[in-house]
Amino acid sequence: SLSVRNDASFIVDARLSIYEHQSTVCPNMPVRSLIYFSVILSDMLSDKKKGTKSGKNIYGRRLVKIPTPHFVVFYNGEEEQPEVQELKLSDAFEKPTDEPNLELKCKVYNINDGKNKAIMESCGWLNDYMTFVNKVREYHADGAFDDLAIDIEKAIDYCIDNDILKEFLKTYRSEVTKSMQLNYEFDRQLELERADAIEEGMEIGIEKGIEKGANKMLFTLVTKGKLDIDTAAEEAGVGVGEFEKLMSEAGYKVPETV
Repeated sequence: SLSVRNDASFIVDARLSIYEHQSTVCPNMPVRSLIYFSVILSDMLSDKKKGTKSGKNIYGRRLVKIPTPHFVVFYNGEEEQPEVQELKLSDAFEKPTDEPNLELKCKVYNINDGKNKAIMESCGWLNDYMTFVNKVREYHADGAFDDLAIDIEKAIDYCIDNDILKEFLKTYRSEVTKSMQLNYEFDRQLELERADAIEEGMEIGIEKGIEKGANKMLFTLVTKGKLDIDTAAEEAGVGVGEFEKLMSEAGYKVPETV
């Protein structure tokens, strides 16, 4: 089945490319990309996927070569953003420095209508994907949230009839519908929690309020079974145990582990 994913990575000609898709603005992509790269690199060096213990000797005298990383984010949210922007890991450092010992750069490409035409024209799949997304937005522009599934189905029918991602949508129709519903629910919940957080932030500080609102959004999605607790804890930047504690203190029921 088609799992709900918004990232992909692959190696071509000794270059490790990590691609991420975002429908919401996230300045933390360099930090997240660093984590992704570290996990991938660790697996590569330890040879885990091959089920052996040989791996690469990074403690030896011989230089161990690693793929050249390349980090790209495709943004298609409705909030206005530049056509292209570069996010840096050093922007997240608590103490800024002109010469960081560790740096990671993410290129963020806005793939909404009228943006980055050269990229969209050269990549049929990406262009077709945005056609589908725009159709969902068009059909759901004035619709109630309860009508979302119907509007997604209409967009799928339109794309199939017009030979846009036809075979993919015919094969994975139910999975695509479920994935789009989850994305919309996540974004909708985020906006609601942001509104609550901003109001609460007037009393306890805007920044603290938004952080609390983001956590409440994660708690809600975990409670509804829309997000597993490991992923939620990672997004909150804490361990699973700490996340469960925060969730319980906020009055949410921590799901039982199987």
